[in-house]
Amino acid sequence: MNKNANELHRIVVVGGGAGGLELVTRLGNRLGKRGRAHITLIERARTHLWKPHLHEIAAGSIDLHDHAVDYLAQSHWNGFRYRLGSMSGLDRQRREVHVSPALDSDGTPITPPYTRGYDTLVIATGSHTNDFGTPGVLEHAIALETPHDAERFHVRLVNACIRAHVQGTAAGPRQVTVAIVGGGATGVELAAELRQALRLLVSYGLDQIDPERDIGIHLIEAGPRILPALPERIADAAAELLRGMGIRLRCSTRVSAVRSDGVELAAGEFVPAQLVVWAAGIKASQWLRDLDGLESNDIHQLVVRPTLQTTRDDAVFAIGDCAAAPWLGHEGNVPPRAQAAHQQASHLARQLARRLNGRPLEPWRYRDFGSLVSLGEHSTVGFLMGALVGRKLWVEGLFARAMYLSLYKLHELAVHGWWRTALGTASRVLTRPLAPRVKLH
Repeated sequence: MNKNANELHRIVVVGGGAGGLELVTRLGNRLGKRGRAHITLIERARTHLWKPHLHEIAAGSIDLHDHAVDYLAQSHWNGFRYRLGSMSGLDRQRREVHVSPALDSDGTPITPPYTRGYDTLVIATGSHTNDFGTPGVLEHAIALETPHDAERFHVRLVNACIRAHVQGTAAGPRQVTVAIVGGGATGVELAAELRQALRLLVSYGLDQIDPERDIGIHLIEAGPRILPALPERIADAAAELLRGMGIRLRCSTRVSAVRSDGVELAAGEFVPAQLVVWAAGIKASQWLRDLDGLESNDIHQLVVRPTLQTTRDDAVFAIGDCAAAPWLGHEGNVPPRAQAAHQQASHLARQLARRLNGRPLEPWRYRDFGSLVSLGEHSTVGFLMGALVGRKLWVEGLFARAMYLSLYKLHELAVHGWWRTALGTASRVLTRPLAPRVKLH
């Protein structure tokens, strides 16, 4: 794998989510700046946002522009190249990635289609919402997959509140109703964040709306309880807190169709709603299923070995939600979590340096640090893996909230380093009192 100075090893990373961006940043600083490899990130978006923040963007609790990372600036500062575009195909024999043209909002091409050669390819394209073929989801529901989705939802939410306010008291109850389909972490966190944000929103002059009477939030889950991937104790605690906020929980309830005015339930009931959010499961992009013969599973994830290499090509790796990575020492695969993508990026950055030197790759072992679910600014529940005491530590309240926030700080540190993270955090703390506590547009 050693090359002379004129033939630097080409590492191409497709996808600038949490794992992909952390990986190219580490590789750029370790290899790119030192002239040991060419590092290229291919990404269709211009900016990066940590995906667990999307529910807060949707509720208006935080402003997208305070947390977005510009890929072009990030590449300039950290020794890698950013190229705009979406991967459309792969030629493993020629070791080339095919990239489709990037288009402006009016359809005008920004970049033509092109190919990018590689010696090592890392696919980190994340996941998408799984609608399970439910009629009407694509047309009438919003899936919080991108910052654009979250901002679009927030604008519609503010519009619904203003519309209800101007109806006047003579119109009777002015319902602003949100139906959230899916009781996993995304749905639960969004429901709690929305309840808190809507109370703040109507306090800014929308005095014709009673936040308790006129605003309804339905959380619909097909399984017997919310947070099915987490221990029952956490789910029960979260359910109790949500009910205390006035959120209507509907478990063991399957949605049969989504309409423009609400959702139809399999039992025949109809839930009216101005806004419907679909958060019921994930899957990888369908084009990964037929990617030049690489092995994939039933939700289109690329199957990888413990080294994170795909099973049929040593030069192609996959990390994050688009990878079906074995959980060594356990049955099944590693769950699609932000902490898994963070660990994979850190591990692979070290291993690709070994690969350049012709050294064997070490297997990646997932370390489960527990799960935390945010239920608003002051409430968080979950558990941490107690490495020192050898058991799970159940946490809630402000301590759990601090642990939840620390996950984002770890991502910021990986992307920005200590100095920029400290300055960014201080800036947000100082400017927060100068702006409304919830985004009003």
